[in-house]
Amino acid sequence: MADNITMESITEHERILQEIESTDTACVGPTLRSIYNDQPNAHKRFMDKLDARIRNHDREIEKMCNFHHQGFVDAITELLKVRTDAEKLMTQVTDTNRRLQEAGREVTAQTEEVIRCRIQQRNMTTTVEKLQLCIPVLEMYSKLKEQLESRRYYAALKTMEQLENVYIPRVSQYRFCQIMAENLPILRDEIKEISMSDLKDFLESIRKHSDKVGETAMRQAQQHRTFNSAVVRQAGVGHYTKPLYSLNGQTQPHNSLMMDDDAEYDDYADDEILTAQDLVDFSPVYRCLHIYTVLGDRETFENYYRKQRKKQARLVLQPQANMHETVEGYRRYFNQIVGFFVVEDHILHATQGLVTRAFTDELWNMALSKIIAVLRTHSSYCEDPDLVLELKNLIVIFADTLQGFGFPVNRLFDLLFEVRDQYNETLLKKWALVFREIFELDNYSPIPVETEDEYKLVVSRFPFHDAEIEKQDFPKKLPMSQSVPQIYMQVKEFIYASLKFSESLHRSSTEIDDMLRKSTNLLLTRTLSCCLQNLIKKPHIGLTELVQIIINTTHLEQACRYLEEFITNITNVSPETVHTTRLYGLSTFKDARHAAEGEIYTKLNQKIDEFIQLADYEWGMTESDGRASGYLMDLINFLRSTFQVFTHLPGKVAQTACMSACKHLSTSLMQMLLDTELKQISMGAIQQFNLDVIQCELFASSEPVPGFQGDTLQLAFIDLRQLLDLFMVWDWSTYLADYGQPTSKYLRVNPATALALLEKMKDTSKKNNIFSQFRKNDRDKQKLIETVVKQLRSLVSGMSS
Repeated sequence: MADNITMESITEHERILQEIESTDTACVGPTLRSIYNDQPNAHKRFMDKLDARIRNHDREIEKMCNFHHQGFVDAITELLKVRTDAEKLMTQVTDTNRRLQEAGREVTAQTEEVIRCRIQQRNMTTTVEKLQLCIPVLEMYSKLKEQLESRRYYAALKTMEQLENVYIPRVSQYRFCQIMAENLPILRDEIKEISMSDLKDFLESIRKHSDKVGETAMRQAQQHRTFNSAVVRQAGVGHYTKPLYSLNGQTQPHNSLMMDDDAEYDDYADDEILTAQDLVDFSPVYRCLHIYTVLGDRETFENYYRKQRKKQARLVLQPQANMHETVEGYRRYFNQIVGFFVVEDHILHATQGLVTRAFTDELWNMALSKIIAVLRTHSSYCEDPDLVLELKNLIVIFADTLQGFGFPVNRLFDLLFEVRDQYNETLLKKWALVFREIFELDNYSPIPVETEDEYKLVVSRFPFHDAEIEKQDFPKKLPMSQSVPQIYMQVKEFIYASLKFSESLHRSSTEIDDMLRKSTNLLLTRTLSCCLQNLIKKPHIGLTELVQIIINTTHLEQACRYLEEFITNITNVSPETVHTTRLYGLSTFKDARHAAEGEIYTKLNQKIDEFIQLADYEWGMTESDGRASGYLMDLINFLRSTFQVFTHLPGKVAQTACMSACKHLSTSLMQMLLDTELKQISMGAIQQFNLDVIQCELFASSEPVPGFQGDTLQLAFIDLRQLLDLFMVWDWSTYLADYGQPTSKYLRVNPATALALLEKMKDTSKKNNIFSQFRKNDRDKQKLIETVVKQLRSLVSGMSS
C-alpha cells in the first residue's frame, strides 16, 4: 500500500516538473500550489525530486559543453584572425561612408528642397481645394453684405437661407464659417428691425399723403360724374332749368344746377390723373411683408399693421374743432378719410391676406358711424345754407368715391336727408331775413306804373291779371305794394335753392317733388307766416299799412297756384298724382289776413279809446250846450276818413271793422256813464251825452261803409239809445210795466244799468236841491225816484236769484 502511494507521488512529481519546464514562469503558481495541497511530506519529496532533476540537467550541460569546447576554441581563433581584416574593412567602410556622405550631402540638400517643395505643392493644392470650397461662401456673404447695404432685404434673406442650407455646411469646420453662422441670426433681427422701421416710416408718410390720395380719388369720381352728366346732356335729355331724370328714377344734375364744387374739380380735368401707386411708395409694406413671411413671423406683422392702421383710422376720423366754419375743413376731413380707405383697398388687392375684406369692412363700419356722428354734430353748427350745400356736395362725392371702391354708403345718403333738414332750416333763417328786409323797405302803397314797359316788368315778376286795370290808361296803380312781387320771386328763389340740395341724391322725381313742396310749405307756413305776424304786430304799422297788408296777402294767396305750377314744371310730376303734397300757402295768407283784420279792429278800438280819453264832460251841468262834443266830432271825422280807405279791402272786412268800431264806441260811452268813479250826473249832462249819441247814430245811418242792410249799423247804439230815451222821457212806468216783454220799448235796458245811473242822478238831486223839499213838485219827483229805485232793486235782486 505504501509502495503504491510512493509510486503515485513520484509520478505526480514527474508530471509537475514537466509542467514547470514547459510552462511559462507566470503560470507556475497554480502548479506549485498543488504540491502543498497534496499528502503530508509531499513537499519534501518534491524538493528531493527537484534536486535530482537539477543535477541531471547539470550533468547534461556539462556533457554538452565538453562536446562543443573544441569547436568554440576554433571559432575564437578564427575570430581573432578575422579581427584584423574586420578593422581594415571598417576603415575602408568608414572612408567610403565619409566620401559617400560628402558626395551625397548636396543630393541630400536638394532632396530636402524637393521634399519641401513637394510639401508646399501639396499644401497649396489642399489650400486651393479648400479655398474653392470657401470662395462661394465668401462670395455669398459678400453678396449678402451688398444686399444689406443696398436695402434689398428680401434678397438678403434668400441669400442667408442659401448660406445656411448649402454653403456653410460644406466648410463648417472653419472658424470664419462658424462666425458667419453666428452672425446670420443677428443679421435677420437687424433686417426685421430695419424693415419694421421702414414700415413705421411708411405709416407716418401715408398719414401725410392720405390727403393728397383722397383728393385725387375724389377728383376722379367727380370727373366721372361730370362726364356722365355731359353724355346725358348731349343725348338731349332734360329741360332748360330742370334737373334730368332718367327712366329708372335716378337724378342726373343739370348744368344750371350743378354742384358748386364742379368748377373747382373741373380745373383739374386736363391734369394727369395720378393713382395711389403714383402718390405712395408701397414697397416698404411689400418688403416688410415678404421679410416677415420668409422669417416665419407673418402673423406678427399682420397684427402690428392692422393695429397701427386702426389707430391711424381713429386719428383720421377725429375732426378739427373748427371744421364746420369753412368748406375747406370738411374737404380736408373727407380727403383724409378717402385717402385712408383707398390705401387700404390697394393693400387688400395687392397683398394676399395682409388685410382682409372683413377687416376693411370692420374699419369702414367703425368709420362710417364716426363720420355720421361728426357730420351730425358739425352740420348742426352751420348757419350758412351755401356752406351746408357745399357740405352736401362733398358728401355726395365722398360717397360716390368710396362706393366706387366697394364700400357701402347707403347710410351716408340717409344722413343727407338729415343734412337736408338742416339745409332747409338754414334756408328758412336766411329767407326770414330776406322777408324781413323786404317788409321793412316796403312803402305799403299801391305800385305806380308809368309806362307799359314798367307794367310788363311787374307782370313778368308776379302773375297779376286784372282786366279792369289793364284797360286803364297809363299812369296807373296796381293794388298790391312792391313787396308782393319781391316775395313771390324770393319764394321761387327758395324753391331753386331747395332743389339744389336734391341734386345727385339718387331719388326719383316724385320724391324730389315731395321734398320741394314740403320745404316750400315750411317757408310759407312758418317763415313767411311768422314774418307777416311780426310785421302786423309792429307798433309803427298803422291802419293804412294793415289795409295794404290785407290786399297783399290776398294777391299772394291767389298766386299760390302759380307756385304749384312752377314746382310741377321743375319736377315733371303731375299735381294729380295720389301722393303729391299740396301747398299750404292759402291757409298761411288767410291766417295773416285774419291777423291783420284783427289788428285793424284792435287799432281802431285803440284810436277810439284815445279820442274817448279826450272827453271832458261837465257832469253837473244844468243844461246841455246844444251841440255835440268836439272830441266826438273829431272821432267821427276820423272814422269817416278811415272807412273810406277800407273800401279797398276785400270781402266784408270793411263792414266788420265798421261794425266793430261802432260797437266799441257804444260800449265805451256806456262805460263812461257807468264809471264807478263818477258819483253824480245831472239831467243836463244826460242831455249833452244824448247829443253825442245822436251824432253817432247819424254817422251809422250815413252808411260809412257800403253793404249794410237797413239800420244794421245803428243797432250798435241801441242799448245807449233806449237807456237815454228812458231818462230823457222819464218813462219809468212804461219801463216797469213792460219789463220782460219782447215788445217792450226799453227791451235793451238792463235794470242794474238803469239803477246805477238813476242813483247817480238821485245823489245829484239831493245835493243841488237842498230846499227842494219845500216844493211839492220836487218832493213828488224825489219820491218817484226813490220808488223807482226800490222797484229796480227788486228787479235786480230777482235777476240775481
